[in-house]
Amino acid sequence: MEAQTSATTMKRIFLIINGVILAVGNCGGPLIMRLYFIHGGKRIWFSSWLLTGGWPIILLPLLVNYTHRRITTPQTPLFFMKSRVFLAAAVIGTLTGLDDYLYAYGVAKLPVSTSALIIATQLAFTAGFAFFLVKQKFTAYSINAVVLLTVGAVILGLHTSGDRPAGESSREYMLGFLLTVAAAALYGLILPLVELMYMKGKQSLTYTLAIAREAKAYELGETKYYVIVVWSAILWQCFFLGAIGVIFYSSSLLSAIIITVLLPITELLAVIFYHEKFQVEKGVSLFLSLWGFISYFFGEIKQSKKNKNPSDDDHTAETELVVHQTAVP
Repeated sequence: MEAQTSATTMKRIFLIINGVILAVGNCGGPLIMRLYFIHGGKRIWFSSWLLTGGWPIILLPLLVNYTHRRITTPQTPLFFMKSRVFLAAAVIGTLTGLDDYLYAYGVAKLPVSTSALIIATQLAFTAGFAFFLVKQKFTAYSINAVVLLTVGAVILGLHTSGDRPAGESSREYMLGFLLTVAAAALYGLILPLVELMYMKGKQSLTYTLAIAREAKAYELGETKYYVIVVWSAILWQCFFLGAIGVIFYSSSLLSAIIITVLLPITELLAVIFYHEKFQVEKGVSLFLSLWGFISYFFGEIKQSKKNKNPSDDDHTAETELVVHQTAVP
């Protein structure tokens, strides 16, 4: 019993850690990507590559852990990953690469507030795909959370008609809008696919270029150009690592909820750093997002208590039956 309690506690701790990592990447990633574009960056393919190009950052600690395991346990197999998991990861990786490009194009053409708003709709896509792919169970609280967070995202869109960046054509703006919607839908599919891979993998899944010309012409200077590029890669690795970690310790739905609830925070940061306008709608969206987030976790706490004491319902039913039988003449 104590071992099970300890395991549950550790799972929650790791879930919180991954949630924090996800928050850092989710808020910092779009801001620094937009910074790249508004000060002279023009290469969408390069910006999309940075979303996953920082993978060696994660590889280094995994390599150290793998080497240590090989030394301490010589019988450790050379390859941990089974072929079916490798193929699934390759497919998901390809979809993620496509999603990265769609998202980068949207960030290049839209303000942070608008692109973040559109991406927030991935919660609805995630909920739908999670229901069909991984048989995600919904409670009244989780449904309430999805509705509140989605409404909050829609409210943010009430005043986005006049936010087209100066010098950008209507065609470019609309194309950026549509591709960002496609990115939201595709990522709404990717999250449940990762969870499905965990479920069907049949093995334990664990955490085991020079562009000199553009850099020289960059408005903030060559040094800051490379600083932005490096931090962009780092922050996006935080996003992906945190998102996958939350799925591993909880579900794809919770990962999508955390991403969506951070939308108003990203909006606030955009107001602070890029001086974007903060309308009343953004305040209402922040309130609804927090309400939806609290609703989800309140439902999870109640469900956890219910699962922890399954005998209570049976005991109550038995008591009612005895009372009923006693009352019958």
